[in-house]
Amino acid sequence: MIQVEGLSKKFGDFTAVDNISFRVDSGEIVGFLGPNGAGKTTTMRILSSYIAPTSGKASVGGFDVVRNSLEVRKRIGYMPESIPFYTEMRVKEYLSFRAKLKGVARKERRNRIAFVSERCRIKEFENKIIGHLSKGQRQRVGLADAIIHNPPILILDEPTIGLDPHQIKQTRELIKELGKDHTVILSTHILPEVGMLCNRVIIIHQGRIAAMDTLSNLVKEQRIKVEIQGPISDIENTLKQIENVKSVSYTTDNLWNIITIELSEVRDIREQVYQKIMENRWIIREFKTERTTLEDIFIKITAREEGTSSAGA
Repeated sequence: MIQVEGLSKKFGDFTAVDNISFRVDSGEIVGFLGPNGAGKTTTMRILSSYIAPTSGKASVGGFDVVRNSLEVRKRIGYMPESIPFYTEMRVKEYLSFRAKLKGVARKERRNRIAFVSERCRIKEFENKIIGHLSKGQRQRVGLADAIIHNPPILILDEPTIGLDPHQIKQTRELIKELGKDHTVILSTHILPEVGMLCNRVIIIHQGRIAAMDTLSNLVKEQRIKVEIQGPISDIENTLKQIENVKSVSYTTDNLWNIITIELSEVRDIREQVYQKIMENRWIIREFKTERTTLEDIFIKITAREEGTSSAGA
């Protein structure tokens, strides 16, 4: 549904997007993740035919975003980070206006407006003036606008930014529902949002793709944490000898050594670790396993990319 090849965008001497390539297949909800200024919004604007790339190409629904921009716009529902509403219009009036602009046939408009009002839970305030709505209500109107013409593809740029926790929960639930009927690319810098909504993740940093994989593959690493009393050098050397142990690190808290065991692959070695502890008669206070979080992966990847950039500077 979305194909990006060698895409770059420069603004003067500044490179906002630097030779990125990826694809989003039909039926996916893909999280486009990165810190502020990473290039997410610029990429979204290119995909929505709002701005043209400096080099490379992108197609949406089989149509080039530059040569066939009108065909692209027919097939996408784009929700920008800051939605440019006509704040003096009433919600229903605004949606009717937007449906007309997007080519929804006159005889179908009433049904489409009723459908998106129900789907996006805006029926209760559809006769209110947009300028009088809360931030969360406006976000829902923005989503209704994005799907008013029933596009196969949704491009959502920071859809929950600026919302309170209750509004964020409602908006996430709505996006998850929309993902059942639409292909979605969701730009965000909120890490929990990706885990709740997306089945695949693209991490962009300093304009480049830093990682791209399913969420389950990205966070599959595991580690074991134990608190032990005993000679730290003996503990460290013994645990390093266990198969699939990548590294052993520790901190100390009075007499207790807090040991972190990183694994080279996902494998249950708890029995071997416990056996070594018993063989050496070390006193154990805590034993637990932890799965690497998306936050761990994100920090690791962006730190590595920054280190690479500094080394090349």
